[in-house]
Amino acid sequence: MPTVARFSVAPVRGLGLQHPAEIDVTESGVVEDRRFYLVDDEGRLIDVLLVGALVQVAAQTDPDATMLRLTFPDGTVVEDEVRLGEPIETTIYDRIGVGHLVLGPWGDALAPVAGRPVRVVRCDVPGGTRAGNPTSLISDGSLRELARHAGVDSIDPRRFRMLIDLEGAGAHEEDSWIGHRIALGETVLAVTKPTARCAVTTKDPETGVRDLDTLRTLIDYRGLREGQYADLGVLAAVEQPGRIRLGDAVTVL
Repeated sequence: MPTVARFSVAPVRGLGLQHPAEIDVTESGVVEDRRFYLVDDEGRLIDVLLVGALVQVAAQTDPDATMLRLTFPDGTVVEDEVRLGEPIETTIYDRIGVGHLVLGPWGDALAPVAGRPVRVVRCDVPGGTRAGNPTSLISDGSLRELARHAGVDSIDPRRFRMLIDLEGAGAHEEDSWIGHRIALGETVLAVTKPTARCAVTTKDPETGVRDLDTLRTLIDYRGLREGQYADLGVLAAVEQPGRIRLGDAVTVL
């Protein structure tokens, strides 16, 4: 029976991940997850796909997103109260992020890492950069199968930036849950579809440097869904909010 091995939460989209011992899942997902994102001075999205080194900067916020703390690789900490400026809408791949620019010191601190001007945006609502499926799951069985086809000993699940990592599962076992409901901790999740992967997964989660052709490997052994999507892991909507803890087991309902 698959159980929870790790949670990964990114308060700022594209920055370093946090790994709490438990998460509170609302209908919008974990409220701290991807509550902020980055844009350039023309309002275009900046993320790991564009600047891999962003993963080296850790971020922390509170459930109401009223403070933001960034910790840089050299130990520098930039922390302040969140003050909102003008509204902004941003194209985030196949959806639109709606929020407000954040006034404060973080953009100037991030600019040397990004190699360009940076502005921070707070989403107006939790889950604002997601599209109806605020939780995601990936299993160790799927990662072992991918590693086998890639010819490597193991693959770090953090490069896929999924909310919930599972252990004790067979290869692509989570795919069999699509169209079904699962109980996990206090929650009930409706597993809706596979997760389409992008080139972010080719980058080392510690450094942001491209080091593994995950996409080519997935395409070679799994093919392309609908002719364009290389899938790994699954997305889920939240039917019953609640708390999930490390070690909680998945039950297919």
